[in-house]
Amino acid sequence: MCGIAGAVSLDRSPIIGLRSILGAMNRLISHRGPDGQGIWLSEGDACGLAHRRLAIIDLSSSGHQPMVAPNGSVMTFNGEIYNYVELMGQLSDRWNFRSKSDSETILAAYDRWGTDCLDHLRGMFSFAIWDGDRLFAARDRFGIKPFYYAIVDGVFYFASEIKALLPILPEIATDPDALGEYITFQYTIGDKSLFKHVHVLLPGHAIVVEKGEVRVRRYWDVHYNIDFDHTPRWFETRMKEILQESISVHLRSDVPVGAYVSGGIDSSLIAILAAREEASGNIGFHGKFTEFPGYDESSYAEAASKQAGLELHQIDITATDFRDSIEKVIYHLDQPVAGPGSFPQYMVSKLAAEHVKVVLGGQGGDEIFGGYARYLIAYFEQAISSAIDGTHRNGNFVVTPESIIPHLTVLQEYKPLIRQLFSKGLFGPLDERYFRLVDRSTDMENEVDWAMIDRKAVFARFQSIFNSERNVRKEALFDSMTHFDFKCLLPALLQVEDRMSMAHGLESRVPLLDHSVVEFAATIPADIKFKGGQMKHFIKSTFGADLPQELMHRRDKMGFPVPLKEWFSGELHDFTMDVFNTQKNRSRPYFNTDVILGNFDKAERFSRKTWGLLSLELWHQIFHDRAAEYKRMVDETPPQMVAAQ
Repeated sequence: MCGIAGAVSLDRSPIIGLRSILGAMNRLISHRGPDGQGIWLSEGDACGLAHRRLAIIDLSSSGHQPMVAPNGSVMTFNGEIYNYVELMGQLSDRWNFRSKSDSETILAAYDRWGTDCLDHLRGMFSFAIWDGDRLFAARDRFGIKPFYYAIVDGVFYFASEIKALLPILPEIATDPDALGEYITFQYTIGDKSLFKHVHVLLPGHAIVVEKGEVRVRRYWDVHYNIDFDHTPRWFETRMKEILQESISVHLRSDVPVGAYVSGGIDSSLIAILAAREEASGNIGFHGKFTEFPGYDESSYAEAASKQAGLELHQIDITATDFRDSIEKVIYHLDQPVAGPGSFPQYMVSKLAAEHVKVVLGGQGGDEIFGGYARYLIAYFEQAISSAIDGTHRNGNFVVTPESIIPHLTVLQEYKPLIRQLFSKGLFGPLDERYFRLVDRSTDMENEVDWAMIDRKAVFARFQSIFNSERNVRKEALFDSMTHFDFKCLLPALLQVEDRMSMAHGLESRVPLLDHSVVEFAATIPADIKFKGGQMKHFIKSTFGADLPQELMHRRDKMGFPVPLKEWFSGELHDFTMDVFNTQKNRSRPYFNTDVILGNFDKAERFSRKTWGLLSLELWHQIFHDRAAEYKRMVDETPPQMVAAQ
């Protein structure tokens, strides 16, 4: 786990001031690697790589990066290759390993298989290798580790975080297409970032810079090839084996490993199963809101920790913490993304970093196994429609009107969303209905200047993913919904997971996102994963004996809820008003400040409007309004300040 950056001249001409540029980039991601740094320049300064190190495996200096191989290839790498032990055994016949680091196995794999080495890597990673002729870079299958790039004046620049690219951009400006996606979903769904000129290397993609060209290709994707030949019991048995093995390799580390325990099923399950392994550090971390019992999940976290035998460390999160930390959260995120859970995640990561350098989390379970209430809402509407038409017993329905009724109490907090959903387009096309369920802008009719947003283009991009027959060939709505969230929402949540942990020099690992788990889960029929409309039915039926009963039967889990409405109308009211009430804010395009201020206290309890608009404004203040500071960073990093390798 580290931070990477680099630059390659497309025409192989020298990059003026390359060492200072790399030095500035390294400074901006220094939090990702407190254990060391390095910079490598090619002869003639046509290519340069930079690295910040967080030492997890092979703590010796032999794991230092950028790593230069005997064959002359040079690599900068961020992440963990969990099957490095097996790869060393497989590749040692033609590669003389000089370290015990997982990093070197990538160089050895590239030496043997070239760009096909990606098929042999198991883990979370983003890396770049310069072999003298080309730059080859890649990002892991799910986007656990980040990779951003920009092409400026004939130079390809890349980095782990967008902020490291800001000093070289021609301008710090907003990309209108990406902003339309963010306002709609609170995340982007393509390869554009909110920063104009900055692109995202998508999960499961690789990039080659060679002979003046930049070529991007997909090397992995998930396909829902449903297995109808096996019984639910068979799937349960196999899942137990696969997940326990994934956790075992995710515990490979030369430093202690802890676990997040949110109080939900996924993180609790990972913590409990990990505690059975000898390598577990048997220590857990939880953030709570004791001042607001409706948001406090500590009792569930305590039950899971007791079952796992963990020493649980907790932090009580307050409005003062929000006021003191929210700008740091947005700074480390690079661009606002997903919901307000990034703030408590920042606080819990800070707590965890005081005790360990590695922590396990449960990210991915909701998207893989159906943990969002909107899936139930969508099936509720479908069940009503099929009952009216008298067709619910004629087809392959995952739920029936009778089977879904016992699970509807989960939707008590979602009545406002259901009321809004049913008020427009009831029983319409499935893609339009799910779009309305994931659209976070439905209560921002007047806050946004919609004439400046191409809503039709956003919906078209949504449709291209939701209706993709390339991935989802089964007619089950469940697979289409979870596939969209897996491809679009999950990378956003993983951005939060990465940034909030790395802000404190902490490595976060997610065993549910091992490709062995994901590929197997994609073969399970929807009526097994979501039987009767019960969220996470398959996980509950498979691991029910491992989890505390209070977690199994709770019906109020809502992610990582934050008492924003209570804070913004009370203790933090003046703070939020001050954030928006600036001269620069009133001159920003796309938004109507007076309407925002007038409606800020009127949002529903779990509305994302207040969070989304506040995050955008702080993002403008931190990055756009301080553009000149980022542009000066290269000049403030003279070559003599940058250590050579």
